[in-house]
Amino acid sequence: MQTDAEKEILLNTSCGTLRGTENARCRRYLGVPFAKAERFAYAETIDKWDGVLDATKPGPACPQNRAVHEHLEHPTRLFYKREYREGLGFTYDEDCLNLNIYAPKDAERAPVIVYFYGGGFDSGINWESPFDGTALAARGIVTVFANYRVGILGYLCHEELKARYGREGNFGLDDQLQAIRWVRAHIGDFGGDPDNITLMGQSAGAISVQYLCLNPRNEGLFRRAVMLSGAGLFPKFSLPKPAEEARSYWLQFMEVGGFSDFDALKNASTDALFDTVEKMKDVRKDAIYYTMPVIDGVLLPDAVDRLIRTPLRLDYLIGYTNNDMFAPVMAWIGNRYGRKNGAYVYYFDRNAPGDDNRAFHSSDLRYVFGTLEKSWRPYGDRDREASEQMLGYLANFAKTGDPNGAGLPVWKKAGGGLRTRVLRIASGRTGMEHAHYGTMLINMLTKGDPKA
Repeated sequence: MQTDAEKEILLNTSCGTLRGTENARCRRYLGVPFAKAERFAYAETIDKWDGVLDATKPGPACPQNRAVHEHLEHPTRLFYKREYREGLGFTYDEDCLNLNIYAPKDAERAPVIVYFYGGGFDSGINWESPFDGTALAARGIVTVFANYRVGILGYLCHEELKARYGREGNFGLDDQLQAIRWVRAHIGDFGGDPDNITLMGQSAGAISVQYLCLNPRNEGLFRRAVMLSGAGLFPKFSLPKPAEEARSYWLQFMEVGGFSDFDALKNASTDALFDTVEKMKDVRKDAIYYTMPVIDGVLLPDAVDRLIRTPLRLDYLIGYTNNDMFAPVMAWIGNRYGRKNGAYVYYFDRNAPGDDNRAFHSSDLRYVFGTLEKSWRPYGDRDREASEQMLGYLANFAKTGDPNGAGLPVWKKAGGGLRTRVLRIASGRTGMEHAHYGTMLINMLTKGDPKA
């Protein structure tokens, strides 16, 4: 992770001293712990450490099924391995709640972006190859990439949890909230402005951001929200269930895995947990809907289709691609949410070069973070131009709530009826147009999920 152009630096913070790195464009502090949690326990914030903390390399990720059973993964997961993870030596540990922080060298009360990765709530790592804040730091933004718990470690429900904590499930969503609180308390040490925080996420990360925006208890914790490929009201079958309804799945999980009681589950090896995850895929076709947030009365205090009627009054920015998962539906719900909440909405219609997967789900991430050069794809001049535009829009939005600025095509808020005009980022130009539902429908029917 360190190049010849970098040097080690020390930073004294209210938590203790950090050893990070600095190059010509930014300062980096990697693997910074923000909380600690036992298995199936809610996290406790870390506010102090002894000695000098080594923040020169990323910390471990949450253990996840693809790290144990990657050869069994769906072809789309192998596609994303090549796209975002190949060649990177990830480590996994249940002590995984850490942040990667990128800051301008001269940062002083700079706007802050806190980013949550996607991965269907059952996978994800905060230093996959698109996730680099260097380009945003060069534009005056402090960017924080947070790890959070996923899969069974992030979303198990059980009556013993309810008895102990008064709530259950949503460990991963709670981790995100703890990360935000840590950033508010300590980002000033890194040159960030705790009163100007933008939450940002893609796919499951975007859904997480939306859930955080639906809870009135979070009023004042952050000022803006960016949701890519995951904003709006979702199909009824995929909405969070009450935690009590999810218990039956986890009791069946314990039976299939041979876990006699909750303590056996808590003390089992991660291999035993993920072996059972694989078995449950054969037993239950709906297994995917149980490793995700639930209505717990605290983080999600009510049904999402009711909460979404009165989200927090924030600045919103929403995006989707022409070959997103269920792209026409994603566009329709995103546009509707945008109209109702005065959001800036973009339609990413630039097909990724190098194969025929079009603008696949998450293909806009490298453009947003300015990491095209880390890809195997033969990106060209138009790709680099679009990336510069998207970086400019995002930096401006984080600063003021308005993405517009000098040299950028004008981006208007979503408005009007069903034929909402949005910012279309296409092969030839960037400008306000209608989303191309026909293109998205054809892509959904003929291309589907990306293939290796």
